[in-house]
Amino acid sequence: MAGELRSVVVLETKGMVPARSDLAAAEEPASWQEGLFQDADPCSDHGYHVKLDATEKTLMPDGKKIFPQIIQTNELLFYERFRAYQDYILADCKASEVKEFTISFLEKVLEPSGWWAVWRTNVFEVLVEVTDVDFSALKAVVRLAEPCIYESKLSTFTLANVKELLDLMEFQLPLQELWVVSDDSREFHQMALAIEHVRFFYKHIWRSWDEEEEDEYDYFVRCVEPRLRLYYDILENRVPSGLIVDYHNLLSQCEESYRKFLNLRSSLSNCNSDSEQENISMVEGLNLYSEIEQLKQKLKLIENPLLRYVFGYQKNSNIQAKGTRQNGQKVTHVVSSTMKTGLLWSLFRDKFCEESCKEETEIQFHSDLLSAINACYEGDTVIICPGHYVVHGTCSIADSIELEGYGLPDDIVIEKRGKGDTFLDCMGMDIKISSIKFIQRDSIEGILIIHHGKTTLENCVLQCETTGVTVRTSAELFMKNSDVYGAKGAGIEIYPGSKCTLTDNGIHHCKEGILIKDFLDEHYDIPKISMINNIIHNNEGYGVVLVKPTIFCDLQENVQDEAGDSTVQKTREADATEGLDLEEMLHCVASKMELYTTADFSEQAKGNCEIINELLAISMQKGRMKKRLSELGIIQANDNIMSQEMFIEIMGNQFKWNGKGSFGTFLY
Repeated sequence: MAGELRSVVVLETKGMVPARSDLAAAEEPASWQEGLFQDADPCSDHGYHVKLDATEKTLMPDGKKIFPQIIQTNELLFYERFRAYQDYILADCKASEVKEFTISFLEKVLEPSGWWAVWRTNVFEVLVEVTDVDFSALKAVVRLAEPCIYESKLSTFTLANVKELLDLMEFQLPLQELWVVSDDSREFHQMALAIEHVRFFYKHIWRSWDEEEEDEYDYFVRCVEPRLRLYYDILENRVPSGLIVDYHNLLSQCEESYRKFLNLRSSLSNCNSDSEQENISMVEGLNLYSEIEQLKQKLKLIENPLLRYVFGYQKNSNIQAKGTRQNGQKVTHVVSSTMKTGLLWSLFRDKFCEESCKEETEIQFHSDLLSAINACYEGDTVIICPGHYVVHGTCSIADSIELEGYGLPDDIVIEKRGKGDTFLDCMGMDIKISSIKFIQRDSIEGILIIHHGKTTLENCVLQCETTGVTVRTSAELFMKNSDVYGAKGAGIEIYPGSKCTLTDNGIHHCKEGILIKDFLDEHYDIPKISMINNIIHNNEGYGVVLVKPTIFCDLQENVQDEAGDSTVQKTREADATEGLDLEEMLHCVASKMELYTTADFSEQAKGNCEIINELLAISMQKGRMKKRLSELGIIQANDNIMSQEMFIEIMGNQFKWNGKGSFGTFLY
């Protein structure tokens, strides 16, 4: 209890904040006042619309009026920070020049003395007066203000402890820990903003390893902009919560590994002997370096908005399947906002008559979908009556159940509202969904994500807002007679190691129609894809786009250089054999295509053939790369490396009015 008490020391508060001299105000560069610190054009905020008057607000610390007002600057808009870093602080500097540019910026804005600030820590706050600024160390030389104002969260930490701490720090405090005190003339706001930009930069943008990165590109474009955008994307709920947790965990792991690496490197530099311990330390250092590079690459994938979308987020749900009931009985759940006699009679006639239901069936009635799904066990059926149902939260289905709309899809509408990562999460071994229209609102991830097992979607309509249907690794989707549209991402995302069968569907008015993620990774198998008689039209980008790495070409060159002449000869022989296999596969596909094409070879048929050729080529190329890597000992040998062929059945699909064409590739 005593630890939570606050001790406050107050003498006098009025008239203690000095005003800026007229000479100092006159010497303030006009360009800084008119550029960095004026409100920017609100049309240039790059889509971020959180309007906060950051330059005008003041804050009383913890509501205690005994402290003078401090200038609150921690709620700046994206475009305000973006413009400050790009135009006034960092410009086109390299990572090794960041501190130099920051010092130069502060020297133009900060007064070296004569201003007051609140020194804030997690334990206490105290009013100090700045007597000098050490720009090279980004520190301010301070002394306790007279009269002294001090506040502590711990009664055991007294003003005497603060004085002792200041003495140990030689009365030099980091600028990031100072909050500038306001005066009535508002002349200190520029300094407060300058310190806020530096504080934010070193807290959210700068990484301890940045200075050792290559300086081929300017630091702002390579690091500052993507990290700044990620910060505001997280702030505005644009990033899945699980991905945020992953990012912070990766960041902590990378920082810890980098500290170990620096300590190890320092110990090696102080050691002159060729001892066995030194050799062991060098091997450990190489392993740490490799680990750091891998962590940095994962961080960059999340920081880059495009790559974050392309690779997505593989979430592991904690929801466990219930399995069957102890008595083995299956229940039919009926969802209806209101139940009238006519609807009830029709429902019993169509669903529970003697012909279709010979055994006694338990029926449970629900007014909303979530309660019905949460009450389900393995083998249950959920019948949704006509109506418009609003869902707040994620519908997670872990058991093999069936969701069936009683009527036409336009009559059974389920709308997702409120912030949340997903609309539908499917993890059951065999889930069936039919005759339902799903409308997505305010979700961060896709409208339907299949994590495990098989999900069948038939006669459904999916009105998307972010991504449409996502088929994760080891999951399976069978979609028939359904309509997907409106996705700001891809209508359907197919991950490596998944299986996707699409028949007689419409995929339209999305950013991309279908996105196939097939990157080189020995842990993933090639996806198995079947597309028959789908109409893919009016998408902003391609009808079908394949993600593949440029690493294919790099690996080919490296493998041939390292393997030697004998390995190259062996590889050429293998290529010749594999080339024949590819030709045979293409010949079989072409013979199948003849059944669906005319002598004129229509544009739609060309689109189907183009997709087949590219997918087969990538499939064989990936197999060859894995085989070569296994021969060199880079990855573990696998007897089935060359047998991992992409199952392809692509025919009868129509591609119309897609912005970039029927098929394209994305190289990363």
